[in-house]
Amino acid sequence: MERVRDVSELPKAHLHLHFTGSMRPSTVLELADKYGVRLPDALSEALISGEPPSLRATDERGWFRFQRLYDAARSCLREPEDIQRLVREAAEEDLRDGSGWLEIQVDPTSYAPRLGGLIPALEIILDAVETTSRETGLGMRVLVAANRMKHPLDARTLARLAVRYADRGVVGFGLSNDERRGMARDFDRAFAIAREAGLLSAPHGGELTGPASVRDCLDDLGANRLGHGVRAAEDPRLLKRLADRQVTCEVCPASNVALGVYEKPEDVPLRTLFEAGVPMALGADDPLLFGSRLAAQYEIARVHHGFTDAELAELARQSVRGSAAPEGVKEELLAGVDAWLVS
Repeated sequence: MERVRDVSELPKAHLHLHFTGSMRPSTVLELADKYGVRLPDALSEALISGEPPSLRATDERGWFRFQRLYDAARSCLREPEDIQRLVREAAEEDLRDGSGWLEIQVDPTSYAPRLGGLIPALEIILDAVETTSRETGLGMRVLVAANRMKHPLDARTLARLAVRYADRGVVGFGLSNDERRGMARDFDRAFAIAREAGLLSAPHGGELTGPASVRDCLDDLGANRLGHGVRAAEDPRLLKRLADRQVTCEVCPASNVALGVYEKPEDVPLRTLFEAGVPMALGADDPLLFGSRLAAQYEIARVHHGFTDAELAELARQSVRGSAAPEGVKEELLAGVDAWLVS
């Protein structure tokens, strides 16, 4: 029988982690108390009990409820030191789970009102990432994400800002929120601005809607990576296209189940994507609301999908290759994966 190695010791890259959603439950509770924020009962009960709130985002009402809880948690971030704490704790959690590279995703617009405006907000975030990376040794970069619920002109503003800070740690441009709202092509100019400056294109697609949204991300936004992308499993031709182009899907199994995209962990099509040759980077998405972090996603692959240690190692390699890490960092992490396998 094959020896089962500790997945928290497997070197890996984490490419799908949202800013507010990365927070520790205890931190949200402390900050809410500090600032006198009254959290929704469903959120405070979940944070105290350690049990994720009951969520289901497969309909508009369910997504609104999820967004309400997320916004309530975000409202607890008021000062630069709160941002610094969030980034530091996200790095500590990732290091505990074997991550050697983290690309954290943020829409700075959401934090601008309390942090002095859009540019100060992004600078505070980037300063926190740079300091944390230097002090913890975890490679960290930022992916600036536009909100598809807002006007495409807002996305263009964010794309230009992301480009302006490419030398300060911004490596990519994303598009998040409910993918059932707003057409991908409405945001094509924003993504063109980002891509022309060398930033990765990493929009969300193929989670709440089907294969068509994945095709739209490829055709209209020139996606190098896909936030989620799991619904591509429903279209064999699309799977082949992703495999041929080596477009990495940032797959978040626990999130998919928590939001009702799939009923059970074993329903998430990890094996289908893997065997089709589609590169994946397992991610935790919003551990604050979904209750599990990075290493737990690899455990889902092992326990519910029968991934061997050799296959888990290949998943880790795919996450590293799909990242924006410098070549030297990639080589070091890939060597670490090989070492884990022979340990």
